[in-house]
Amino acid sequence: MSLTIALQTAASGLQAAQASLRAVSDNIANVNTPGYVRKTVVQQQLVVDGAGAGVDIKGVQRVTDQYLQSASMTANSDASRYDAVSQYLDNAQSLFGDPSGSDYFFNLPDDIAANFASAANDPSSTLLRTQALNSVGNFLSEADRINGQVAALGKTVDTQIAGDVTQVNTLLAQIDKLNTDIARARVSGGDSTGSENLQSQALDQLTALMNVKVSPRDQGGVTVRSSEGVLLAGDGASTLAYNTSGTTPGYVSVTTPGASSGSQPINIASGEIRGLLDLRNDKLPGIADELGEFVSRTAQQLNAAHNASTAYPPPTTLNGRNTGLDLPTAVSGFSGQTSVAITNSSGVVQQQVAIDFTAGTMSVNGGAAVAFTPASFLTTLNTSLGAQGTATFANGALSISATGSNGVAIDEGTSQKAAQGFSQFFGLNDLITASGVSTYDTGLSLSDPNGFTPGASITLRLSTPDGKPLRDVTVAVPPAGNPTMGDLVNALNNNTSGVGLYGAFTLDAQGGLSFTGSSPQNAQLSVVQDTTQRGVGGPSISQLFGLGAGPRSTRAASYSVNPALSADPTKLAFGALDLSVAAGQPAISPGDGQGALALSQTGLSPTLFKAAGDQSAVSMTLASYAAQLGGAIGRDAATADSQKTNATAVKSEADTRRSSVEGVNIDQELVSLTTYQQAYSANARMIQATKDLFDVLAGLIT
Repeated sequence: MSLTIALQTAASGLQAAQASLRAVSDNIANVNTPGYVRKTVVQQQLVVDGAGAGVDIKGVQRVTDQYLQSASMTANSDASRYDAVSQYLDNAQSLFGDPSGSDYFFNLPDDIAANFASAANDPSSTLLRTQALNSVGNFLSEADRINGQVAALGKTVDTQIAGDVTQVNTLLAQIDKLNTDIARARVSGGDSTGSENLQSQALDQLTALMNVKVSPRDQGGVTVRSSEGVLLAGDGASTLAYNTSGTTPGYVSVTTPGASSGSQPINIASGEIRGLLDLRNDKLPGIADELGEFVSRTAQQLNAAHNASTAYPPPTTLNGRNTGLDLPTAVSGFSGQTSVAITNSSGVVQQQVAIDFTAGTMSVNGGAAVAFTPASFLTTLNTSLGAQGTATFANGALSISATGSNGVAIDEGTSQKAAQGFSQFFGLNDLITASGVSTYDTGLSLSDPNGFTPGASITLRLSTPDGKPLRDVTVAVPPAGNPTMGDLVNALNNNTSGVGLYGAFTLDAQGGLSFTGSSPQNAQLSVVQDTTQRGVGGPSISQLFGLGAGPRSTRAASYSVNPALSADPTKLAFGALDLSVAAGQPAISPGDGQGALALSQTGLSPTLFKAAGDQSAVSMTLASYAAQLGGAIGRDAATADSQKTNATAVKSEADTRRSSVEGVNIDQELVSLTTYQQAYSANARMIQATKDLFDVLAGLIT
């Protein structure tokens, strides 16, 4: 009986050595196989009735370290996130050109200033006027090009996110299926390491796309959950979806197996998808918004200088831009004085209307003052112009025309509303025109009529900073009994039907409407739908105030040089109206270059820049803001590259340490090979010795 036990014991040892040799052989064969994890045979002493009876093979397992695996996956997610951000921000920065080159976008306003300065020295030169206009056109066309390519980057990001989410769904299904294969192999006592290696590789690919929580299952395989604990794979695979619509923030939602409540948004804190969402929801729209603010204020300052000047001879008609307002509201709130002059072709004043907004009066040629109200402004102005000219207001735009061959010139004087003079506010004599609302400084105050059609509505989406929707609210324009901007702001800020639980809208001194999220959500705002309209054919709330990423992201592409000036550069307002000259003397002369000089100095004018992208509201010169914005874009790209480098270094270190545990070491495997060969030989000899004893015993019996 003892010889039988000895034979069984030796046979178990032989089987254990064979299994270990197979494992070592597999390890050595896959020494250069990516994702392969070395394996070992798990064996333990076999005990029968308290006595040793050989060795028992419990199975084959991969040599892993759960902590190092988790650290590697986390580092993998971070590295992929910052790699995506760095790549796209580097591309975005390159759109602006080389900072050391002459074609650098933020140097173009300097070219405009230099060309207008040259033209100021020789106002009669058509060539210098054309060069100055071309420099303005070049600046605006470059802004259009950059804005378009930033938008194209955003579309590429959208496509890549959708592709990544599709890949995530494929990986989750693969991981879930491998769970079944692994569990089946373990139950049958088979080798599940091949499936486990495939699953580990799938997890590595998954964590490069998004961060997940991975935990082992008792029956083998893993359970995968989102950062907030939503089941993604383990007992069936969930399906992720990328949700994006227009300019609302994109986010990822998940539908779990057998879910009856539909999909739910999930938080993705890292991985390539997180980096792409940051770009899509924040970084790229922010760059477009910053570009729009810079171009808008540059156009505003150039227009301010051009509005305050006049051409020789003055143009017959000054056509204003669409303010988005009705005339009484547009006129209300002005202070100071301005003058409208009708001159003949030689620049001699024929009729002068002095407008005192503070006093609410107009006087003709220094005569008695006549009172006016915002409602009677147009009628009083037409009466004051008499037979010399007419003023009209249609579709939000004011126009003033002279009779016959006479011309119209304006002296801005001290007039001001929303930090703009009379001519500038109405866009009379603009150098740069816009296809839409060009500035969000509406000049509206809380007491002004809001002007929007009562009952029309705007739907706003409140989202977390990472894009997850918090709530959609639909706000109706207050009824006719509550017509002011204050009533509209209160409706928007209502705690029940508005945004009041998440933040507040405020109307600033220039008439700009903006939203600020409150803690702890720090909600971001976007526009889902806007059916409001100010007057007949007027702008919506989001268009007039630039709410959401839609109008703000396209602003930089909306500007162009006034077509009338492009067609005839001699119409550039290079002179200044001088109403102090004696009667009968020209108030403007052909050689006057004061307007051109003013245009050349716009970059030195203090300008209020509103918050845009990552830039806070600030008052500084155009030149200083250009330097700050160019530096900020460069710093963002450099910071992203630094984050990428650091994250990649951490990933490399984590992978190295993980590989030191999981990887195949040839020297170690050769030692193990020798050990198991010797064990195999020893057990074989034991079997042979036992057989010999059996043979001796059998011989004695016979």
